[in-house]
Amino acid sequence: MVLYTSPFPNSFLSVLHSFSWGLIFPCYWLADRLVGSFVPTTYEKRQRADDPCYFHALCIIITTPIYLALLVASLPFALIGFLLWCPLQSARRPYIYSRLKDKNHANGATLLTEWKAAGSGKSFCFGSANVCLLPDSLARFNNVFNTQARAKEIGRRIRNGASRPQIKIYIDSPTNTSISAASFSSLVSPQAGDNTNRTVNAGIKRTTSMEYKGDNCGSNNSEENREDKGGSGEPNEGEENTCIVRINGEDNGHMSDTETETVNGQARASGPAEPSLEGDADISKTPNHKQKEGDSGSLDSYSASRESLVKVRVGDGTVDQSTVNSKLLYKASIMKKTSVRKKKHTDETFDHEISAFFPANLDFLCLQEVFDKRAAEKLKEQLHHYFEYIVYDVGVYSCHGCCSFKFVNSGLLFASRYPVMDAAYHCYPNGRGMDSLASKGALFLKVQVGSTPQDQRIVGYISCTHLQAIAGDTTVRCEQLDMLQDWLSEFRKSTSSSSTANPEELVAFDVLCGDLNFDNCSSEDKLEQQHSLFTHYKDPCRVGPGEDKPWAIGTLLDPEGLYDEEVCTPDNLQKVLESEEGRKGYLVYPTSKNHSSSQKGRKASLKGNGRRIDYMLYTEEGLYLEWKVEVEEFSFITQLAGLTDHLPVAMRLVVSTGEDDP
Repeated sequence: MVLYTSPFPNSFLSVLHSFSWGLIFPCYWLADRLVGSFVPTTYEKRQRADDPCYFHALCIIITTPIYLALLVASLPFALIGFLLWCPLQSARRPYIYSRLKDKNHANGATLLTEWKAAGSGKSFCFGSANVCLLPDSLARFNNVFNTQARAKEIGRRIRNGASRPQIKIYIDSPTNTSISAASFSSLVSPQAGDNTNRTVNAGIKRTTSMEYKGDNCGSNNSEENREDKGGSGEPNEGEENTCIVRINGEDNGHMSDTETETVNGQARASGPAEPSLEGDADISKTPNHKQKEGDSGSLDSYSASRESLVKVRVGDGTVDQSTVNSKLLYKASIMKKTSVRKKKHTDETFDHEISAFFPANLDFLCLQEVFDKRAAEKLKEQLHHYFEYIVYDVGVYSCHGCCSFKFVNSGLLFASRYPVMDAAYHCYPNGRGMDSLASKGALFLKVQVGSTPQDQRIVGYISCTHLQAIAGDTTVRCEQLDMLQDWLSEFRKSTSSSSTANPEELVAFDVLCGDLNFDNCSSEDKLEQQHSLFTHYKDPCRVGPGEDKPWAIGTLLDPEGLYDEEVCTPDNLQKVLESEEGRKGYLVYPTSKNHSSSQKGRKASLKGNGRRIDYMLYTEEGLYLEWKVEVEEFSFITQLAGLTDHLPVAMRLVVSTGEDDP
């Protein structure tokens, strides 16, 4: 299957489309600004609280006639552009595939060589988020604004969170998991010219993404590093980019004064943190960047909480001093182990957490509501600092491909560190109300994640979707889930080049994610909860229809509280969501006839932990029979606090291959 790198098959149509959109854009921009001036966000209301009451009204009185006059003047040009734009959409392709052109930062080919088919397997990390990048006037109805600046900042946060250092702490003594405050006082960093393998018996500084600006940490994993790690006897061979900090059981996890001084000296020798890749001119346009020093979730913070950044693991045995290459110390991510930090659910087989950062070494990212095309370009530019392959501007326009007229695309965007082999998009034809104006649908992708010694391709399937949003449209969503299942099966069949007798490809995983716009606790969503999709795909957060696991929380934030000081930073939002009372104040809860729609400050007993409408599902059906797929970690992420009204989610899967070659 050919991947489309441009929206039209030839340059003539592209130029004609650009010309038609150039005629439409002034009218579109003026209308957006005019409507947006009458829909203030709570942040803007607070900013104007100190101004005279007549000041804002005076601004509206002055600017509205100007906008109206310019809007009327631009209408004839917009009409001509619209007449040219509509028929061109019949030739438009359903998506644009972008690959990073800078070879110095490209690492997709390197990642393909990291699969160890004869080893214990490999882990893959998936993320999904609804980022609410609508035209500014529409975004304001969700209490967010300045779409262009938000798009740039969302991209910055995601790629900085994914490329931050990863440090795993192994404690030799299973009975003592304490880590002293001294162990967080200094940064472990490799010294210049020090290429020897070593294990660090020291602590780590409270580290944020601001202090590490690696853009492609995976590209630095040399073959020598992998060979060294392969023979080290570490617990997880599939985790390549890992710095291990060993805390001996004899001293109860505390560093001596000598060790502390040594590590502090190393931190000072490493020099100051690398400056930001971009200026901060646009950052001040979004409200949640006016942070105090020490707000650990912020990009501009120089400290991070232990809860946000560190995951402790209990080691099964000692590790030889020559097992860890110092190059890996600076290249991997800090993770958190909830079994040590907060182990409330001991029967769970995998880690789960509320994290202030996107997972380190994030492999795949699926975004929804990237509707604004200019915002999509800004977001793509930021994500390309980390992801080599991106599929964006997904969907159809005008009357092409769907029953009703479509003004905006599907809002889906996919980013990957691994090469994309095939892609397909389908539009839901049964959208209703405002949703019918967008070409909501499903994006299906096939990626190559490695190869076996026998030159068999190892592939994975990822699907991203966004269902009908209007409350009460249960029948519409169920029909869309039916179509989604059919399209999934059709895509697998059309892109498979294997047979049972002669498998040319081995399927490692099949993941489905997106904003499904129903939760697993609301009585009004019973039909969706019992859909057959959940018999084929597993939901790590779900016990059964109508019941979530106790640790699962809602992903839909109460828009009215987005800019409250208690939740306007990633670290603050994380702390609030870790408490039951905090969740009641800032999450939207399942609807009930006995409760009002207002969530703020309610103390009554509520069902579940909020409306979880963003899903991350996986299946074991259709995978290579000798391999096993398990969830290693599931995260609810607060790093986009103040930028969207949804919580991103992430899931790390481990594909276990066993010891024999397939």
